[in-house]
Amino acid sequence: MKNIKIEINLEVFSSVSELPVSIQRLMNKAHEARENAYAPYSRFKVGAALQLGSGDIVTGNNQENAAYPSGLCAERVAIFHAGSQNPDAIIVSMAITAKSLNSILTTPVPPCGACRQVLAEYEVKQDPSIEIYFMGETGRVVKANSVKDLLPLIFDSTFL
Repeated sequence: MKNIKIEINLEVFSSVSELPVSIQRLMNKAHEARENAYAPYSRFKVGAALQLGSGDIVTGNNQENAAYPSGLCAERVAIFHAGSQNPDAIIVSMAITAKSLNSILTTPVPPCGACRQVLAEYEVKQDPSIEIYFMGETGRVVKANSVKDLLPLIFDSTFL
């Protein structure tokens, strides 16, 4: 038997104001997108913003539906929009923010498993890593240098 140890390093910023100015702007776009989320059932709003290599910013927010599986997370809305409009664009970084309408959310909220898988697919496709910054409504911001830091044993097309 052999043991494999997997380690990741995440950076933690005490607030948005500690982030580089370009990432502060990106997180502000994610906050704006979050406010337009359609979340009448979960009352949990999420906004995402992507910085493309061209400098363009693409946003997304969660969209719920009474038939729960029919909704879509903010991260995937943004990624799929970017992919449909700019199929060859490089995603440099992503900012994610979440807000509960039931209480103040100060814990950083990472992407769900389905979103991590989609992000992994795009990261493998484009090759450069995607920096991911995530937070709650307020407070600390966590930075992952790559999707592989959030999903270290990715499943990709090499297995097919």
